[in-house]
Amino acid sequence: MKPQKTTKNFSDMETATERSLTISDKEKSNGIIAYITIVGFIIAFIQNQELKSEYVNFHARQMIGIIVCSFVWIIPFLGWILGLGVMVLWIMGLMGAMNGERKPVPIVGEHFQEWFKSVGA
Repeated sequence: MKPQKTTKNFSDMETATERSLTISDKEKSNGIIAYITIVGFIIAFIQNQELKSEYVNFHARQMIGIIVCSFVWIIPFLGWILGLGVMVLWIMGLMGAMNGERKPVPIVGEHFQEWFKSVGA
């Protein structure tokens, strides 16, 4: 029986290292805090006034868009279904912040960046 050769893909590890070099722990924490309710968004926004991090601004703009979209629940039945979609966007945004990525949420994330570009400017 021959031992099998295994190859490792180090590209994921290199990407993680690059992210950690460009984003401080405080920036990452503020990005995550921005997704924790409206109060968390306000806290992250205020803390970012001295930090002036584009990473935190990115996630703050994503969360503002998600907050605005969350008002669809007001529409009976259809709004509740769309509300589930908004919850999925929120989870995806939070996971991106936890992973140290600047990945916009699907479908509307790029629009959030454009519409709310004055946030953190």
